[in-house]
Amino acid sequence: MGAGGAAAQRPQDARRQERLLREQWEAARRQALRWGAVGEGEQRVLAQLLVLTARGWRLLVDRQWSGARTADADVLLVGPGGVFVLQVTAGGEPGDGRAAGLLTATKAAESAVASLGMSPVAVQPLMVLAGRRFDASRGRIRLLGEHEIGPVLLSERHRLRAESVRAIADHLERVFPGYAGLAVDLQPPPAPEHHRPGSPDGLFDLEGLRDAALKGALEGPIEQWMTFLHPDQVALVRRNWAGPARISGPAGTGKTVVALHRAAHLARRTTGRILYVTFANNLPRVQSTFLRAMAPAVADRVDFSSLHSWAQEFLQERGTPVRLHRDKAETAFSLAWKNVGRRSPLAELDPAPAYWREEIDYVIKGRGLTRFEEYVSVPRRRRKARLHRAHRQSMWELYEAYEALRCERGVHDFNDVLSLALAEAARRREQPPYAAVIVDEVQDLTLVGVRLLHALVGDVPNGLLLVGDGQQTVYPGGFRLSDAGIDIRGDRGQVLRTNYRNSKQILDAALTVVADDAFEDLDGERTSGRRDVDLTYHDGDVVRVARPTLEAHDGALLDALRSLPDGAPADTALLCPSMRAVGHYQRLLTQSGIPVCLLEHYDGRAVDAVKLGTYRRAKGLEFKNVLLPQYDAVFAHGTPAGTAGGTAGGTETSETAREREELLRSQLFVAMTRARDLLWLGRVTT
Repeated sequence: MGAGGAAAQRPQDARRQERLLREQWEAARRQALRWGAVGEGEQRVLAQLLVLTARGWRLLVDRQWSGARTADADVLLVGPGGVFVLQVTAGGEPGDGRAAGLLTATKAAESAVASLGMSPVAVQPLMVLAGRRFDASRGRIRLLGEHEIGPVLLSERHRLRAESVRAIADHLERVFPGYAGLAVDLQPPPAPEHHRPGSPDGLFDLEGLRDAALKGALEGPIEQWMTFLHPDQVALVRRNWAGPARISGPAGTGKTVVALHRAAHLARRTTGRILYVTFANNLPRVQSTFLRAMAPAVADRVDFSSLHSWAQEFLQERGTPVRLHRDKAETAFSLAWKNVGRRSPLAELDPAPAYWREEIDYVIKGRGLTRFEEYVSVPRRRRKARLHRAHRQSMWELYEAYEALRCERGVHDFNDVLSLALAEAARRREQPPYAAVIVDEVQDLTLVGVRLLHALVGDVPNGLLLVGDGQQTVYPGGFRLSDAGIDIRGDRGQVLRTNYRNSKQILDAALTVVADDAFEDLDGERTSGRRDVDLTYHDGDVVRVARPTLEAHDGALLDALRSLPDGAPADTALLCPSMRAVGHYQRLLTQSGIPVCLLEHYDGRAVDAVKLGTYRRAKGLEFKNVLLPQYDAVFAHGTPAGTAGGTAGGTETSETAREREELLRSQLFVAMTRARDLLWLGRVTT
C-alpha cells in the first residue's frame, strides 16, 4: 500500500477502534446494571473496570478478607500496571475509618503477593469517588474521580507480563474468595483484535512466575531493569530491623534495587520523611526518577541527595554559615606543601603532593581527628604506605599549615561541611528530621559522613540502612562501622550472594582484574578479591580489541558502536578513566554522528544516546552494553600519567604506587561490572 493509501486507512482504523470500544462500554454497562445493590455512579465505575478486563486485566469484586476483619475494599484489580486495591464510594470524600480499612486491605494484599515473590511497591490503594472529577492523594492512598480511574490505570507503567497477571490473580482469588451468590457475571466485553489477550493456560508455578518476571526485565529498557526487584529479595525489603542494618554483597547482586524498594516500603509505612543519600552527585537524580516510576504515590516523601549537597542545605536551614570554595582551599594546600611538605620526610616516600592531600581528606579530616595524639595511633585503613612517628609528625605539620592558610582565606573545604553538619546535628537533639535514612555506596563516604547520617536517626528500629561493598571502593582511605559507633548485630547484617546483572563471561573478566587484591570491608573482615557468587546464567559476551595505533583503536570502537542493533545506544555506555579521555571520546562520537549523553546529565529517563562518563561517575548504574576504550592505558607505566608516584629514584615499586594501582584496579573493576550483556575492552598495543 502506498503512502496515500496508508494515510487514508488510518481514519478508518480509528473509527473501527472507536466503534469496538463503544461496544465494549455498552456491554460493560449492561453487566454493571446487574449490580443492583449499588448506585448509578458506582455502576459507571464498575463498567470502566470491566472494560479493562478486555485489555488483559483481572477484576475480583466483593472478596472475603480472611484474617483482616477491619479490611474495607470493594475491588481487587490485577493488570499490567500491578495490583490495585479499590474502594468505590459515592458523594464526598470518605472518612478516616474507610481510609484505614482500605490500608488494612492493601496490607493483606501485599502479604498475599509477597508469597509469590512480588514487591510491595506493585500493590497500590485507590479510592474512587463516583460522580466526581478528582485526582489527589491522602497519604499513601490515591483518590480518583470516576472519569479519571480508567485513563489512570491504562496509563500505568507496565510492571507485569500477561502470565504474571494470570498467576497473581488466580492466587489472590484463592486467598480472598468471593462471597456466595455474586450477582455480576464478570466476563469481559469483546476486545479489539490487537488487545485480545491470549487464552489462559493454567496457573503458573512459583518458579515459572519468577522466570517470567526475570525474562521481562531482561528484555525491557535498561532503566526498567535497574528497578527490577528479584522475587527472592522481597522479604529483605519488608523486613523489620531492631536497629541500624547493613546490606552488602558483590557487584551485581541488586543492593541498590533493594534500597530503592526499601525506601518506597518505608515511605508507605511511616508518616515521616525518608532520606536517601549517596556520595556521587549524579545518582540522586537517577534514583529519584526510578522511584517516581516505581511508586509515584510516595515519591514526594523521599528526599534524594548527595551527602555534601544535603549537608550544605542542612546547615543553611540551621543558620550556620558555609563558605565552601574548592579552588581557594586547593591553593591553600599547594602553598602548605611548598612551604612545609616538599622538604619533609614525606617527599622521600612519595614526592607527589596528591597522596598527602588524600591523607588529610580521608584519614585526618575524614575521620574527624583534631589532635596529633589521635593521629599518631589511628589505623590508616586501606592506606599501604607505612608511616613511622616521624612521618606522622611531618604529616601533622603539613595538615596544620594547610588549616592555617585555609582559615586565613576564610574558606571551607568539603570535609569542613560534613564536620559542621555533624556538630550541628549533635548539638540539637530535637525530633529527628527523618523517619529513616538509607545510605547507598556507603563505602565511598568518610567516617565523619557516616557519623553524621547515623546522628540523624540514631539506633531506632528501621532507622538507618547502609548499603555498599568494600570491593567497589573507588576512593582512598577507609573505616569500620564500629569506628562510627554503629553496631550491626545478627540478621541486621545481610550479604547478597546472587549476581543478577553480569553474565559469567563478563564477571570472570572483571574478577581477573582484582583477583589478587584482598580487601577489608566495613565490618573489618579480610576478603579475597575473587569471591564466589551465584549467577542467573543469562547470555553475555566479552570482546577484546587490540590495535597498534590510537587511530585504529578508535576506528574499531566506532565500528563496534555502529554494529549494535537499532535502539541499542539507549542501553549503552562508554566509560573512561579520566575526564580528559571523556572529552576526547565526546568529540569523536559527536563528529561521527553518534548521539552522546554525558552521565553527569543523565537523570534516569530513557534517552536514545550513548552514555559517556568516567568510571567513578558510572557507580550505581547498569547498562546492557559497556565499552571501555584504552582500558589498560593507566597501567602502561605502573601508574597513570600525572601521579608521579614512586621512590626518589623514580621506580614504581613504592608502597604508595602499589596503593595507587590497587585503587585503579578497583575503579576498573567497577566499570567492567556495569555491563550486563556486552563488555568491549579496547587497548593500544604500542
